[in-house]
Amino acid sequence: MANRKQSTFERLSSGRLNRQQRKELARKLAAEEPGLEIVNRNVAGIDVGNESHSVAVAPDRDSQPVREFGSWTADWERMAEWLKACGVEMVVMQSTGVSWMAVYDIREARKFKVCLTNARHTKNLPGRKSDVQESQWWLKLPTYGWLRDSFHPPEEIRALRSLWRLRDRHVKDAGRTVLHIQKTMTVMNVQLSNAISDMSGATGQAIIRAILAGERDPWKLAKLRDRRIKATEEEIARSLEGNWRADRLFELRQAVEAYDFIQRQIAECDPRLQTLLAALPPREVKSTEVKAEAPLRESAKRKQKRKKSRADGNAPRCDLQAELKRICGVNLTEVRHGIVHLNNFEALKRDKCRVCKDRF
Repeated sequence: MANRKQSTFERLSSGRLNRQQRKELARKLAAEEPGLEIVNRNVAGIDVGNESHSVAVAPDRDSQPVREFGSWTADWERMAEWLKACGVEMVVMQSTGVSWMAVYDIREARKFKVCLTNARHTKNLPGRKSDVQESQWWLKLPTYGWLRDSFHPPEEIRALRSLWRLRDRHVKDAGRTVLHIQKTMTVMNVQLSNAISDMSGATGQAIIRAILAGERDPWKLAKLRDRRIKATEEEIARSLEGNWRADRLFELRQAVEAYDFIQRQIAECDPRLQTLLAALPPREVKSTEVKAEAPLRESAKRKQKRKKSRADGNAPRCDLQAELKRICGVNLTEVRHGIVHLNNFEALKRDKCRVCKDRF
């Protein structure tokens, strides 16, 4: 793949120019008339801060071309009115932290074109020690076409992405809570984790909740084991002989309640995700664009049936593959499998895929 040609600004910030060239370009930028071609005229630069934002427009647009606005929504609306009065069509700001997101949404709602820049493209350049200088810098660079806009998905994709990230955070919190439960039981010398591998499974949860309900007989607790558990009742019973301290039991109860709360939050995310996915338009793919799907072998059919019949942990409670195929036009999981086939050179040698165990 051919390398993309870098802009002058990227070459300046990457350090590939010698000192004399860097000084010359920096001097041109600092000058009132740098002698460069103006690409964008109706531009404003915003330096986003936690408490206030510095905004700069061209000197001929207002008698006070640099102004400071507060972080309240009313100040942002006042900023938008001022920018409209100055004839600004595009605003430029840096994507650092999360403070820029609210500013971006308001500017986009007021029909401004927003250029979101990457901080890595500008951090190596000298000067700009204050917020005012920073906002003037964001005004000057896009005026001469020296900045590229970062990719920003449309609103419906942003809503879906934020919800997926929230759900992923809940799943990770649930994992940390399970570790907390395991640690608390180990401190009581209840070595249940040595007998079963998954404390969040059916057997582990049944035993833990029976303990919290007041059951202390290890043999009665062991009878709660699922038939698929490899450990015998005796092994589980021996692992459940511990010291039932009241403070540790209180800690265990709180950890289990936190786990239940997080599971409810995950369950609440799933229908909202399904609603957002259903709102995305389908994509029709012509029959000539993709090859016909190969028929599944009997072993693959059995695996697929067994996977559907088994609860899949924290997986979404919806047919995600069907939704992705409807939105993208192809089954993305099969595309990924094809990439594995192409990259798996060892599998090519033995004429067998290590993922699905099928012959090529």
